[in-house]
Amino acid sequence: MRLELGKIQIKDVQFGKETKVEGGVLYVNEEEIVNLVLEDEHIKSVKVELAKPGEETRITPVKDVIEPRVKVEGRGGIFPGVINKVTTVGEGRTHVLSGAAVVTCGKIVGFQEGIIDMSGPGADYTPFSKLNNVCLVVEPADGLLQHEYEAAVRMAGLKTAAYIGKAGANVTPDTVETFETKPLNESAVEYPNLPKVAYVYMLQTQGLLHDTYVYGVDAKKIVPTILYPTEVMDGAILSGNCVSACDKNTTYHHLNNPVIQEMYARHGKDFNFVGVIVTNENVYLADKERSSNWTAKLCKYLGLDAAIVSQEGFGNPDTDLIMNCKKIEAEGVKTVIITDEYAGRDGASQSLADADKSADAVVTGGNANEIIVLPAMKKVIGTLDFVDKIAGGFDGSLRPDGSIEAELQVITGATNELGFNKMSAVTF
Repeated sequence: MRLELGKIQIKDVQFGKETKVEGGVLYVNEEEIVNLVLEDEHIKSVKVELAKPGEETRITPVKDVIEPRVKVEGRGGIFPGVINKVTTVGEGRTHVLSGAAVVTCGKIVGFQEGIIDMSGPGADYTPFSKLNNVCLVVEPADGLLQHEYEAAVRMAGLKTAAYIGKAGANVTPDTVETFETKPLNESAVEYPNLPKVAYVYMLQTQGLLHDTYVYGVDAKKIVPTILYPTEVMDGAILSGNCVSACDKNTTYHHLNNPVIQEMYARHGKDFNFVGVIVTNENVYLADKERSSNWTAKLCKYLGLDAAIVSQEGFGNPDTDLIMNCKKIEAEGVKTVIITDEYAGRDGASQSLADADKSADAVVTGGNANEIIVLPAMKKVIGTLDFVDKIAGGFDGSLRPDGSIEAELQVITGATNELGFNKMSAVTF
């Protein structure tokens, strides 16, 4: 498959009479967004607010971050199986409003939600502080159950991102990037002397409020399968989970997966990037065994020499990660795993809940238990009511002056396990 991503650089976002892109500025019609979101009877009210880089603004509790995009050539539409029909994507051309995002927030769904600071020390830990954000502060209808609220907010964010993305349909992109993965028999002939490498993409699927969607299907219901990398880049995988903010893969992360982008950059030079194996993270042992068995089988079936395995979440998923690593290595395929650490506030505890000697090549996104102090901000989008309750917070995290003392867990994307962050560690 061959996909072109036409990137339209967004330098500012403002409210306007119509939603459009002009001179690098994204103008959004507030009323149209509100009306779109309120089509869902599960939502009582929504407030649209803007957050720009460098402002003294705090967004919390954050649920998802979504990049506005629009399909302009080729099959299917953006967010297939959810917003558009279930058509295979990953080819043709998609226009991207690069530098802009839709951020959903509001009353808490589950305790594992996060904070985005647009300036100050917290801004350095999240990539979303660099974006021009259209924020939806969503108030659920009275009596709405948690999973119904999550679904309503998820759909509100996706619908808004698709609506805004259409503003880029007829705009000439600033840059166009091309990505292509050929069928395995063709690429093997094209690069016969390069090692064959695939990406094993672990998706968070541990139950209610811990969901990820592949073409609209809850990934806990799938067995590991193979995707073209361009399908991921074109919106085939969407976030629907409320895991710890620091290592949650938002929809924005999936659309801009840096592992996939870096593997494309080295494709045909250092190795032959043959594709993506998507697998899930399970609660019960039998399900973990099934998925890790299938993942290892697919690695062998593809004749891989090596695989990169990324994780989402921590604790229970550490077992899935190590199972995948052990079984893939047992098939003679070398692995590198990408994770983060929960090593205690002093960094002295065991970093993962599981371990094995085969996991001897590890990339870490940092220690999520590290303490940080976030200064008070002039503006809060959402509410500070839940700061003490979200994962990484504790009694007294929210100080009387509005500053916050908490673990890095509270910051959306701080220790992201795709490497979409600034933190890591090196062992000499």
